[in-house]
Amino acid sequence: MLNITISKVSLLQIDDLQKISQQTFFEAFSDSNTEEDIKHYLETSFSAQQLYSELSHKNSEFFFALHHNTPIGYLKLNYADAQTELKTENGIELERIYILKDYHGKKAGQTLLNKAKSIAITKNASFIWLGVWEHNHKAIQFYMKNGFIEFDKHIFRLGNDNQTDLMMKLLL
Repeated sequence: MLNITISKVSLLQIDDLQKISQQTFFEAFSDSNTEEDIKHYLETSFSAQQLYSELSHKNSEFFFALHHNTPIGYLKLNYADAQTELKTENGIELERIYILKDYHGKKAGQTLLNKAKSIAITKNASFIWLGVWEHNHKAIQFYMKNGFIEFDKHIFRLGNDNQTDLMMKLLL
């Protein structure tokens, strides 16, 4: 098991956040989507301007998973009005949790999820919720192993492709 530390991402780290966001998303989904859709998503959703806006939002937080002070993954949490759908005061959205492919299976994802749970408990949240692509079986299995249950579905637009995400929640 790796020695992984968690660090809150600051605006000064926007370049590192952009790099890991683009790389982890590409690694996770480029094999299952068109090059055009992936390119469009990376350029729009992970532009420096977009990430700056998200990182500056008072109800969003990003955290790096670090190994030897190098980001190997990250987590994005949304509270209240920053949530993409439910916008509930008693729930927290886990919008993103991504790990570099070389670090899959080394507990980095579990460490980030544990951080999310700890924050949710500190904020007296009743649940954590997320959306996960219906074809991302590895992630779905990870969330189910951690007590998440499916409660709905929504559409996630990747470029020109409408994809179905399973909405899952963990009651605290």
